[in-house]
Amino acid sequence: MVVAPAARLALAQHARDEAPNESCGLLVLRDGVAERYVPGVNAAASPYRFELRVEDPEVWFLEDEGYELAVVHSHVSSPPRPSRTDVENVGLWAGRPYVIYTLRTGELAAWRIGDGGIEQLPLEGG
Repeated sequence: MVVAPAARLALAQHARDEAPNESCGLLVLRDGVAERYVPGVNAAASPYRFELRVEDPEVWFLEDEGYELAVVHSHVSSPPRPSRTDVENVGLWAGRPYVIYTLRTGELAAWRIGDGGIEQLPLEGG
């Protein structure tokens, strides 16, 4: 997966704006390239977990146009790897790209969480 510079800047700014709570949103990918970031609302309003709400429901239809959606959220200070809470609440994101940004260090990492465990995905632009 490649995260375009503009998408990375947008998700990092969103994380700063939402601190001390976790931010969340979607990366819109085509052919493995995250072309843009769509900020969401963390309905949980928590520094420890997120509940993604996207204001524009049309975003979900991008998959019908050949795009892939990846969830992204921030960790305020912990490393950019799935926490126990992330794994337990993966829900509909199981088996799909799951991206975490750490606000404290600026690190970005991508994962796939599924029945078989947690797999780190190669990431450029992280």
